[in-house]
Amino acid sequence: MKNVYWLKTIVFTLFITVISCQNNDEIVIDSDNLLIGNWTNAIYNSDTETTTFKRINKLPNEAYGVSFQKNGAFIQRTSGWCGTPPLIFYNVEGSFLLNNKIIKVTSQEFPGNFNWKIISVNEKQLVVKRALTNQEKDHQKLMLLFSEIETLSASVTCVNGNDWNFIGYGTKGCGGFQGYIAYSNKIDVTAFIQKVGDYTEKEDEYNKKWGIVSDCSVPSEPLEVDCVNGSPVLKY
Repeated sequence: MKNVYWLKTIVFTLFITVISCQNNDEIVIDSDNLLIGNWTNAIYNSDTETTTFKRINKLPNEAYGVSFQKNGAFIQRTSGWCGTPPLIFYNVEGSFLLNNKIIKVTSQEFPGNFNWKIISVNEKQLVVKRALTNQEKDHQKLMLLFSEIETLSASVTCVNGNDWNFIGYGTKGCGGFQGYIAYSNKIDVTAFIQKVGDYTEKEDEYNKKWGIVSDCSVPSEPLEVDCVNGSPVLKY
């Protein structure tokens, strides 16, 4: 009888253990907000610029994942941006807001604040696409304007440095030029200088609007422009 008793006890213990393991692996889904939960196995699609996540019961120890919690907390399980083995994963904590399928994430680690647009979400899968923040949109406009300036600067082949000049451009958060750029006297100089001035003014507005900080070093002013393999090179 004792053997039967101990056998029943062992079977019952194993049964409870199996049930407990099943409960630990169970994925809890919030039917009112399917975004709530833990997500991993991120796969990026370059054609659609979307990232697909798989829902899991808890964040992995040794893999990338994100967690959206009911209280508005956001956790990112990451190894950082270096990606050099051996990878050490850690949690970056922040918060999130969901508004019209846009997830606004705020955290203390790069890239800091960012937005994801929900393409689709269900009990098993989350598909998101990066949506630019207002700051990123403003910065993108700045970069497009500076690209126009660079295109004009490179529109003439540099043959004789005496036909070239230079001008300071941009504004650091601490004040002063970002640097200097060369331009040919054979282009519409007035229009070029005006465009550089517009860029400098807009970068100053951008810095003040978004509280941009920088080092206070002053870039050296060039002495002349030299031509090297058809391109202008600033000489100091």
